[in-house]
Amino acid sequence: MCTKVTTEKVYGKATPIPLENNVRLVCVSVDALANILDMDPDVSNREEFVEFVSGRKLPYGALPIAHRYGGHQYGLWAGQLGDGRAHIIGEYVNSRNERWQLQLKGSGPTPYSRMRDGRLVLRAAIREMVVSEACHYLGVPTTRAAAVIVSDEAVVRDMYYSGCPRRESAAVVLRLAKCWFRFGSLEVLSRAGELTVLRQLTDFIIKEHFPDIHLSDENRFIRLFSDIAHRTLDMVAKWQGLGFTHGLLNTDNMSILGITMDYGPFGFVDSYDSGFVANCSDGEGKYALAKQPDVVVWNIGQLANALKPLLTSSQQVHMLHILKTLDTYCKNKILETFLMKIGLKEERWGDEQLVEKLLDMMQQTGADFTATFRQLAEVQFLLEVIRRPYDINPEAELRGFSAQPPQWAYALKISCST
Repeated sequence: MCTKVTTEKVYGKATPIPLENNVRLVCVSVDALANILDMDPDVSNREEFVEFVSGRKLPYGALPIAHRYGGHQYGLWAGQLGDGRAHIIGEYVNSRNERWQLQLKGSGPTPYSRMRDGRLVLRAAIREMVVSEACHYLGVPTTRAAAVIVSDEAVVRDMYYSGCPRRESAAVVLRLAKCWFRFGSLEVLSRAGELTVLRQLTDFIIKEHFPDIHLSDENRFIRLFSDIAHRTLDMVAKWQGLGFTHGLLNTDNMSILGITMDYGPFGFVDSYDSGFVANCSDGEGKYALAKQPDVVVWNIGQLANALKPLLTSSQQVHMLHILKTLDTYCKNKILETFLMKIGLKEERWGDEQLVEKLLDMMQQTGADFTATFRQLAEVQFLLEVIRRPYDINPEAELRGFSAQPPQWAYALKISCST
């Protein structure tokens, strides 16, 4: 449970506690600084920038806050949670007229810290920095990371939950998002019966982040739910196509914008395994790679429950109809993703079985997920080589086309059905 359960609140005031002792910059995202925050990347070389990321020197007029939310964790309601080690320090409207909220993660305890120290270790900060930027460039909707700082200040963590904690360096990551609202932001209000605040927050979300929905529309909450659900499943299809496993698919880690957030025990599958689990704490594999679509559909169902008090009986029936379509929608988006990966632009009868057989074969052979699809892209080059079988092709030589076959190739068995 939280240190203090609050009511009728979306945010709580919380002041960052800056890192001490040899605070220094680790890395920055040049793109995030230049194209989101309108900063000259060279500013990161200044001491003021490090002080800004540490929370020591905030922008004029900043009012740091921590967000209150709840969530279902591993399918069970966990009650009130909230930002336990993160501070939203303000909102910036950039030269593109985009609104971005700046958040410091690892910047000290908040009213929602649940008896913890509010700090982030360096390895976790770097992982979040690298993967959020990687997902952005891979085309996955995601929060962004602008910078990481570290200090000689030590925190104690048990990395492997083995009973052997050790001292690690404390760090802070500057994260960016259009907003930090989650499914759990609405769940905690609905569960607590705070329906006035629930309606106010839901209308605020529509006004600020869903401009195609009008506040005068009596079906605005249904339209909001449908938009969030489909954006979220579009994101999951991209995850599956990249072999990305979030690792902690609790409803408090699900953004209402349909973007990937809160990178903790994530992972990308190597040798394909549908049961791949990125989180060593997930002993039952509840959030395994192949289970992610079903888990997310279930999470969307919890969002529906949170919004239900705002709906009329006929609107609740409409919402139930939308829920019943989500499994099929998600399966179709995932199929579309894999067909694109193997170069098929149009869906035809039998394509679903084709993809299933491909993935099954990859699992049985232990094929590398990423390399398999990369090598499929080499078929066109192979055809060019075959057209001139007696010519020496330098590129083919470099790729090892004339090399000794790998050992596993001698065990291949081909049948007429194959």
